Amino acid sequence: MVDRLGGKISQVMAQLQALKEENEVLKNDLMNQQTQNEAYRGQIERLEADNAAKEREIEEIVNKIESILG
Repeated sequence: MVDRLGGKISQVMAQLQALKEENEVLKNDLMNQQTQNEAYRGQIERLEADNAAKEREIEEIVNKIESILG
């Protein structure tokens, strides 16, 4: 009975260790994804700023054309 209980405890401890290791891998994956998301956010912000600048340029060109055409 004691041997059987010891075996069960060993199994539970092994499962606990495996879950801890899997949890660590998942934490690392999450951190990597968060870092990548931050990089993407930065890219999106730059693209949005570029897009806004281009829209202002287009509006200025349109205004010049309208003023020329009268």
